[in-house]
Amino acid sequence: MASRGSASMASVITGALASLLNAHAAVNAHAATAPVPAHAALLVTMGRAVYQQHCAVCHGERGEAARGWQQPDANGELPAPPHNAQGHTWKHSDAMLYRIIQEGWRDPFNKTQRLTMPPFKSQLSRADTLAVIAYLKTLWTPEQRRFQTEESHGHPFPAEAP
Repeated sequence: MASRGSASMASVITGALASLLNAHAAVNAHAATAPVPAHAALLVTMGRAVYQQHCAVCHGERGEAARGWQQPDANGELPAPPHNAQGHTWKHSDAMLYRIIQEGWRDPFNKTQRLTMPPFKSQLSRADTLAVIAYLKTLWTPEQRRFQTEESHGHPFPAEAP
């Protein structure tokens, strides 16, 4: 049986995650306009910090991709693609982006079987993952954000972290 303190902490965590999802909805709702509400701006700021710490080394400081990302490297693997408007990240639903970040990804065009993007589930919490996705959305055009929002309607973020 959970102690009173753990039940209280679980309630706080559940409330914080609900706030993050609401902030995400605000980012999506303001896809074509700026500025976003303060709670969404805080989520984007958090996401930018997570991105700089964990993603920029491969995907570039501003999501511009690894050098030569469109050509296989010596191992037959495609380098990290861009996450900005020149890339294709915006074509994926929230559920797919969440899964790629948490579980990693193997580009089907690669000649090796290894994951070309490692899983981050041991380094990034659910909140971190939601935040970095909110930040990525700021790198896209309004039209791309609208498309991605529509793509996510049937494929939202998972209800709870695995």
